[in-house]
Amino acid sequence: MSSLSRAEHDRMANAIRALAMDAVEKAKSGHPGLPLGAADIATVLFTRVLKFDPADPHWFDRDRFVLSAGHGSMLLYALLYLTGFASVSIEQIQRFRQLGSLTPGHPEVEATEGVETTTGPLGQGIATAVGMAIAERHLAAAYGAGIVDHHTYVLASDGDLMEGISQEAIALAGHLKLSRLIVLYDDNHISIDGPTSLSDSVDQLARFESAGWAACRIDGHDPDAILAAIEAAQKSDRPSLIACRTTIAFGAPTKAGSEKSHGSPLGAEEIAGTRRNLGWTAAPFVIPDDILSAWRAAGARARDARAAWQQRVAALPADARAELERRIAGAVPAEMLDAALAEIKRQLAADPKDRASRSSSELALGVLVPAFPELVGGSADLTGSNNTRPKGMPALTPENYGGRFIHYGIREHGMAAAMNGMALHGGIIPYSGTFLVFSDYCRPSIRLACLMGRRVIHVMTHDSIGLGEDGPTHQPVEHLAALRAMPNLQVFRPCDAVETAECWALALASNHRPSVLALSRQNLPQLRDATATENPCAGGAYELLPAEGGPARVSLFASGSEVTIAVAARKRLAEHGIPTRIVSVPCFELFFDRPDAEREAVIGDAPVRVAVEAAIRQGWDAIVGSQGGFVGMTGFGASAPAPDLYRHFGITPERVAEVALSKLQAL
Repeated sequence: MSSLSRAEHDRMANAIRALAMDAVEKAKSGHPGLPLGAADIATVLFTRVLKFDPADPHWFDRDRFVLSAGHGSMLLYALLYLTGFASVSIEQIQRFRQLGSLTPGHPEVEATEGVETTTGPLGQGIATAVGMAIAERHLAAAYGAGIVDHHTYVLASDGDLMEGISQEAIALAGHLKLSRLIVLYDDNHISIDGPTSLSDSVDQLARFESAGWAACRIDGHDPDAILAAIEAAQKSDRPSLIACRTTIAFGAPTKAGSEKSHGSPLGAEEIAGTRRNLGWTAAPFVIPDDILSAWRAAGARARDARAAWQQRVAALPADARAELERRIAGAVPAEMLDAALAEIKRQLAADPKDRASRSSSELALGVLVPAFPELVGGSADLTGSNNTRPKGMPALTPENYGGRFIHYGIREHGMAAAMNGMALHGGIIPYSGTFLVFSDYCRPSIRLACLMGRRVIHVMTHDSIGLGEDGPTHQPVEHLAALRAMPNLQVFRPCDAVETAECWALALASNHRPSVLALSRQNLPQLRDATATENPCAGGAYELLPAEGGPARVSLFASGSEVTIAVAARKRLAEHGIPTRIVSVPCFELFFDRPDAEREAVIGDAPVRVAVEAAIRQGWDAIVGSQGGFVGMTGFGASAPAPDLYRHFGITPERVAEVALSKLQAL
């Protein structure tokens, strides 16, 4: 697009401001301050810089724009409408924050085409963008600049940079020298409580520079300065921060520069004054034809670039093109997955032995990583403990973006958010590792993955008191229940090497759900026949061992390492003449997804049900009933060798048998 005069720029920027304040006023809810203040930044970015095409919102080589300051969502919705995205009509603008609209209170990737990621929890957007930038560099290394060559732009607020996750994100980005990542900081010095000086005195430029970024400060209302800073950032060999000094609610007569414009409608009188100050005479929700035409022309700038990219893709060799298209689509063909699972089981059948499920996961990855080039792994500094890097997997570094293993450092929250960004970008299936107890640090990012329906896979080892001597600070007891409470998350806790392989296959096949694999530190016997071709874990729970000697009087339900304890308890009950069946429950969520009749068949009609898990009881009553027995934890753990802890807390075959017998006697 040719250069705009200052008057033309102002009129286009004021179109954003008008739509934002009108929509917030009609909804009687929202955040008008940021859209009014950041309109100049957004106008330069979307009319002069950003590579995108509203006619093809999913064009793979488009630039990504992340509104990390998601509370300013009307800025983004105005941009989508003005540039011509079909998903956002003027009617949708008028329905801002209403039930069922495509303009919800904070941007939601699944709701509105043109929204790259769900934002709102501050800090998440900038951290997610780091993952997008990693994905771009990795795929450019794999396919070349003719196929993958784009930037990731972020509009961040003071709040985004105050949240702790931002430090994890910028440190990782600086270390990896993600030069295609450019953050535009809406430096308006205002938060909800008032001036940011109430709580913060950080020199953000110095902070980012110390993390390996290029950083500069400009007037965020000067379009020439904005464009020059972005062009300089595009040439940098480092990620860039552009601190844009702005006035929140720019143009408002009494609320400009005030926290009063941050999270509340301006009000009719203030809007009238803002219109006068901006010289905006159009009626609410009306954009003059010449301004709308200019915006639509800006939206069409990259149409030829998209067509040229499509031609380059079409010119690829057929096999390479098909593989690229498969990866972009996120497809994991069943035949590829079946073949990989069969190979893992062949290895397990050839060498059955006791293995920690974290080691079983490493064995599975040794087959899956070569079979699926889109798998990009990593670990939060615990690689040797969570076994997420199979032999021969090269590291992703600034010198080798083609590597497939990321050393995230001790940054669990940033790691989880970056994984979301990779999954959103496409072409990559991310997985990573840490301890299950540190899921607390990852939880906000995991929650967003669930909300967005993205396939990210978290390998979380040391899943119980079985980790032993590190003690209660590292022993998860409530974490399985907490994760299982999260909608759309699959929590897998396999009982042996065969189940571990099957759960990995299910996680890879679940392209609209994130997964957690909760894995043991201690060795577990191989309970399952590795030669079986079916995958009973797909049902979430299944009968591992039937009752012998008559109809079942007791059903024992367990997950993970405690399945072995249940199996030993079954033998003790058999000595008392009690027919007992064992049900392995590797995934509550898949089990509860099944029809009632199927669940009831698995639960069975034995009069006594007992659950066994080295965690709190919460969640198990849906299977064993409130009157069922439970053997597990009721408080925190302790520091001792794992066998001593299981005896100390009474998670033993003897105790399981005692509970079952007492329940039978009470009938």
